[in-house]
Amino acid sequence: MMKAILSVALVSTLCSSVALAHNAGDLFVRGGAAIVMPNESSDKVGGNELKIDNNTQAAATFTYMTTDKIGIELLLATPFTHDVSLDGNKVAEVSQLPPSLMVQYYFGQPDSQFRPYVGAGLNYTFFFEEEGYGALSGTDVSVDNSLGGAVQAGLDVKLDEHWFANVSVWYMDINTDVHTAVGTINTDIDPVSAMLGLGYTF
Repeated sequence: MMKAILSVALVSTLCSSVALAHNAGDLFVRGGAAIVMPNESSDKVGGNELKIDNNTQAAATFTYMTTDKIGIELLLATPFTHDVSLDGNKVAEVSQLPPSLMVQYYFGQPDSQFRPYVGAGLNYTFFFEEEGYGALSGTDVSVDNSLGGAVQAGLDVKLDEHWFANVSVWYMDINTDVHTAVGTINTDIDPVSAMLGLGYTF
């Protein structure tokens, strides 16, 4: 009986080690819902600044572990679409994609069930499908693409050999010029983005 108990314990320990590892050479994908929450400020137009609303879309990250502690991550998402308002009135709508390339540091050991991490890298935001509304209806509106820094923090929680839960937060430095019929408006968007989802290790 004692040998049987020890055998079960040993097998459980080995399976646990396999199930809870983020090792060098691992490739994994995370997917879930991501919300972009702008912290906007802009040049004033008629005494008011532009306001940009939040938007939630599907997002995915692809990560390769170069060591047990260091990962390289690419963030991709479906297009986010934001309403742009001035003095409480919608004046434009714009879509954007924010691909980001991050270098990450993972805390703890490869066999830890909980792997918190931080990252830093670059974000390039593409703006498209700009359209004027209200006072800008029927006029040309365009938004310049933006290149800036990005930082992140996240947590992976292992569920089994391949699956894990994830929560992560990014801050992105996004500065752009909004070109309108009333002039060019310099705008800092600087959003905080948060994602909740699942991951799979190949």
